Amino acid sequence: MVTPAPNETPPRTAKIKPNAKRTALLGAMFLMATSAIGPGFITQTTVFTVQLGAAFAFAILVSILVDIAVQLNVWRIIGVSGLRAQVLGNKVLPGAGWLLAGLVFIGGLVFNIGNIAGTGLGMNAMMGLDPKIGGVISAVVAILVFLSKRAGLALDRIVVMLGAIMILLMLYVAIVAAPPVGEALKNTVLPAEVDFLTITTLIGGTVGGYITYAGAHRLLDSGNTGTGHVKEITQVSLLGIIVTGVMRVLLFLAILGVVSSGVALTGSNMAADAFLSAAGEIGLRMFGIVFWAAALTSVIGAAYTSVSFVTTPATKDRTRSLITVVFILFCLAVYLLAGQAPQTLLVFAGAFNGLILPLGFGILLYAAWRRRDLLQGYDYPKWLLGIGVLAWLLTLFLGWNSLSGLAALWQ
Repeated sequence: MVTPAPNETPPRTAKIKPNAKRTALLGAMFLMATSAIGPGFITQTTVFTVQLGAAFAFAILVSILVDIAVQLNVWRIIGVSGLRAQVLGNKVLPGAGWLLAGLVFIGGLVFNIGNIAGTGLGMNAMMGLDPKIGGVISAVVAILVFLSKRAGLALDRIVVMLGAIMILLMLYVAIVAAPPVGEALKNTVLPAEVDFLTITTLIGGTVGGYITYAGAHRLLDSGNTGTGHVKEITQVSLLGIIVTGVMRVLLFLAILGVVSSGVALTGSNMAADAFLSAAGEIGLRMFGIVFWAAALTSVIGAAYTSVSFVTTPATKDRTRSLITVVFILFCLAVYLLAGQAPQTLLVFAGAFNGLILPLGFGILLYAAWRRRDLLQGYDYPKWLLGIGVLAWLLTLFLGWNSLSGLAALWQ
């Protein structure tokens, strides 16, 4: 494993053509959004919508607000400094970056087993393929992205394309399902029921772990770093948050429309049943496409971000790509041998995700507060730091709850 250098300095920014830079920015934006909308999120959203109905709209609103507070700070701090999160960690507190890198890498490794399993389920719903065969095909697609001579450009294009497909298909199903939009809007601000466990689970699954850093680390490769690019950094991070929010809302409305029509979703794959009820057989195929796209982009996002934590800008692109390929192959091998993502490992990784968020986010906020030298002398906005601290306090609560996941391993 290549460990991050504690004294690593920002890489020299190569001149990037305007079109390539625009593609890289779009790629960073969609990498963040699609990493947050994985197979686990789709399943969770379906289950919680069945349980809470329109009241789940409040939980989605809270998760989006927390997402805004976390991602605006993460993108601004990493983008202005030009340094990856683990490098900032080592400069703030020697060794903290290595700890963060280890947590992100292990969590990403385990969750990617679940992501590959999700691609198999998606291809099964989409084309009737055996899930293991679907998992192999999907892993090969992800590997080909990283083996491409222009891996960065290939990554950007595929996550943008798949993200757009997911949005369009979910929009179609949401319209066909005819959800009670008025009731959903009312419950957004005046919820009939507030379930804090649901909110905690949703936030941990959409902001925790490698997801926090996926878009920001990709931003570093776009060349838009430093104090002179604050405007671009803010715009792209906001657009990424909006795309993520749109995906969450559309999926929720699609499921809510089905639930409100009186259809009982009680099977082992309620999300698939919801799409089937809303749009018939074509709806089931659409679910397969959405689920596969969500899982594949999460495979790519988890692999890219996890490897970015154990390599440095000095690492050759070819070497980084090969490490990423080995990462994906290992996850695929575990999935094929186990038949599914091992439950104990998923609990372990879930607890890790809950611990990563307050640790990594706290380090970045401290750098913005006390280490202006790491941010090239940038005068960090106090209002942004303020909402970041409030979000960080919430992540401490989430992290404490995640310890129960570790405790469950010993029961």
